[in-house]
Amino acid sequence: MKNYFKQALLIAVIFVPFHAGAWSMIGHRIVGQIAENHLTNKSKKAVLSILGTESLAMASNWGDFIKSDSNYDSLYNWHFVNLPVNLDKSGVFSYLETEKEPNVYNKTLQMISALKNNKSTADQKKFALRMLTHLIGDLNQPMHTAHKEDSGGNKVYVTWFGEKSNLHKVWDDELIDYQRLSYTEYAAAIDFPTKQELSSWKGKTLKEYVYGSYEVCNKIYETTKPESKLSYKYNFDYVDTLNKQLLYGGICLANTLNAIYN
Repeated sequence: MKNYFKQALLIAVIFVPFHAGAWSMIGHRIVGQIAENHLTNKSKKAVLSILGTESLAMASNWGDFIKSDSNYDSLYNWHFVNLPVNLDKSGVFSYLETEKEPNVYNKTLQMISALKNNKSTADQKKFALRMLTHLIGDLNQPMHTAHKEDSGGNKVYVTWFGEKSNLHKVWDDELIDYQRLSYTEYAAAIDFPTKQELSSWKGKTLKEYVYGSYEVCNKIYETTKPESKLSYKYNFDYVDTLNKQLLYGGICLANTLNAIYN
């Protein structure tokens, strides 16, 4: 019987799909919480009318939770965009504009359109808002704008404090979990953009946010080689980058919703 359970566990691990993760549950909630902090009154009322008592922080994980329902298998590719290596800004923009396969960028635009559409039903708007909250978090996770060849860093195997891991998992979960904060504590600790930053970020497009993630992703690839042993120094080197990407996600989401409802 023990051997049976070992075999079942092994099979389950082997067939876990790459790109399965995104920001961790806490990471997505941080993005949602920060966004709520920067909504206008009109946006807050609109969100309340769609989600009821469900906060953006709690709605943010719905996009991962539904992966347990096979009816939503077609949403698998929505969570990331595989970008070719060595693109400049115009190259990234061109790729995003012309790529027709479902990805985090074009599906984010689709969710925005659904929320703007007066003909969308209440259920359609709830779906769109939940997914928008999740996807904007995803597109600010650098390893969700990574290389197809290694499944967004899932095949770049490393160790994290001596435990087997991969580059994608380190950025999805382990860096965030290492900070030992709840999502409310984390949001409160990093949500201090300056007025100048808020003004500057308000004019950023989604393509620019994707390009920003892509730039960070390239730096991560350059400094984190396969079989790297990651621990205290890696956290020291990258915690500020991690915090910036989470903050960008929250502000990007708030700006997007404010643009829709104002």
